[in-house]
Amino acid sequence: MGMTELERELTEGESLADLLEQIGNVPLNRIPLRPPPGTATELDVLTMERRPRKKLCELVDGVLVEKAMGSKEAVLALWLGHLLLTFLDEHNLGIALGADGMLKLFPGQVRIPDVSFISWDRLPNGEPPDEPIWGVVPNLAVEVISKSNTKAEMQRKLRDYFFAGVQVVWLIYPETETAEIYTAAAKKRRVRKDQALTADAVLPGFSLPLKQLFRPKKKP
Repeated sequence: MGMTELERELTEGESLADLLEQIGNVPLNRIPLRPPPGTATELDVLTMERRPRKKLCELVDGVLVEKAMGSKEAVLALWLGHLLLTFLDEHNLGIALGADGMLKLFPGQVRIPDVSFISWDRLPNGEPPDEPIWGVVPNLAVEVISKSNTKAEMQRKLRDYFFAGVQVVWLIYPETETAEIYTAAAKKRRVRKDQALTADAVLPGFSLPLKQLFRPKKKP
């Protein structure tokens, strides 16, 4: 089945079109052809991740949605994760996960933040679970915005995160070298180039100037 045929199915089938709308109008090239949208499970998430041509997919309302991240976004996520880990080495508050850390926020919903922080008290017995998909809600979730991320997709992610119990979400915008700090799905603070990322409720004392975050992309 080619992409044109898939597009025709999604357009002609009202329920599938509605399904696409409710997950945030994600571009069709980020939705795998199999399994059919609306029928995917956590097992399908793991199957996609374990294929020779590995694909990281989130699970949203029975739909597999491939993670959108280019090389530039990957560099920023890795650098941010490094800076967060450095802070956690000095302040033993919990653990950090990278861009392949799969988290089940609630049944049927698997999200993969580009970076996340989980406090010790949110981990079963204070230890990382053995499962490939952790049934743990992070305190902090970070999303580095790519060109194929739609506004509706990010709004849906914010609703999912805060409904599940995430306390703070950072949205990072590489194109403008700015960010947004959310403490609720509809409560945000914009962070300019000359300001810093903070998350006092979950990472007291942590402050990351955006100039430092975006340093890796600059020629010395």
